Amino acid sequence: MSLRPAVRVARRISEIGREAWDACADNPAYLGNPFVRFDFLDALEAAGCAAESAGWGPQHLAVDDAEGRVAAVMPLYLKGHSQGEYVFDHAWAEAYERAGGRYYPKLLGAAPFTPATGPRLLVRPDVAADEARALLLRGALALGERFGASGLHVNFPTEEEWRWLGSQGLGLREGRQYHWENRGYADFNGFLGALSSGRRKTIRRERREAQGAVEIACLTGADLTEAHWDAFFGFYMDTGSRKWGQPYLTRRFFSLLGERMADRVLLVMARRDGRWIAGALNLIGGDCLYGRHWGCCEDVPFLHFELCYYQAIEWAIGWGLARVEAGAQGEHKIARGYLPKPVYSAHHIADPALRAPVLRFLAEERGAVEAELEWLEEAYSPFKAG
Repeated sequence: MSLRPAVRVARRISEIGREAWDACADNPAYLGNPFVRFDFLDALEAAGCAAESAGWGPQHLAVDDAEGRVAAVMPLYLKGHSQGEYVFDHAWAEAYERAGGRYYPKLLGAAPFTPATGPRLLVRPDVAADEARALLLRGALALGERFGASGLHVNFPTEEEWRWLGSQGLGLREGRQYHWENRGYADFNGFLGALSSGRRKTIRRERREAQGAVEIACLTGADLTEAHWDAFFGFYMDTGSRKWGQPYLTRRFFSLLGERMADRVLLVMARRDGRWIAGALNLIGGDCLYGRHWGCCEDVPFLHFELCYYQAIEWAIGWGLARVEAGAQGEHKIARGYLPKPVYSAHHIADPALRAPVLRFLAEERGAVEAELEWLEEAYSPFKAG
């Protein structure tokens, strides 16, 4: 399938359209990743979350085939800050600006506000991937030059994309998250049976105390209502205000998510005395449950672990999913069966004066992260030895 050499830029994902975008995002190789689908990205734009006014100016790229059909796309944003990315480059920005440079704007290829691994160079299944990727990357770099951007950053790509981007000259960065993997467990007790006796006892106690204090509901599809979103948004705003100062998502986003992707949402809610007091939002992929947001309005011992980690594991086992990705940060997850795993980003820095020290830093950081990954699992794994 031959491709046209020109790369188109869309200031809204709607300019490309759901059918054309999802023809690329629905590539079976991407395992049903929900965060690169049209409905998710368009909801962020329509709700004012990923918008120019919020420092997320959409600049999505599209490559057409010889017949004029969209063959490949890239979610791309012109950023005026580094908020909502979960790959931290603030130190680079500060150093560059102290030296007289201008770090913003920069270009970012990512699913906004989403520290979850997934494809970033989306290619239709019948199209040669490397040729399409090369056109997208060339287009992104050319767009960066046009805007005078300090660089191009691709956050949380798949490992295979990451290695390909490295082969194209981008600097490679490695970080860590904590993921639970399904080893063929029949049920939650089967998972517990794989743990050391001490961890089994602790988890059973934590679940017993949390479940004894509240009523828990796992909601998806048609069971989700605006009342649930009202309650969850309150939790999200309270937690987001304390963690970040300025929550990223608007109330309208959650309504759009419920309207367009209810079958991809798992909302785990806790109620006490007839009132919702806590909730955890997950999105459902083809092989993975992605934990995204948590919040509460009452403090209940171990409820965070129950809603975010144990209910997610139980649900993933019941639905035959391969893993649970519980989001960014949190070494406390190891004790709950979520082991350290690498996550990736790739970086092109336009100015050689900044590029050279960044590349040196990335090489040193990768070595430290890889050593830490091995040490954390060896030292803290809750699973039985052998």
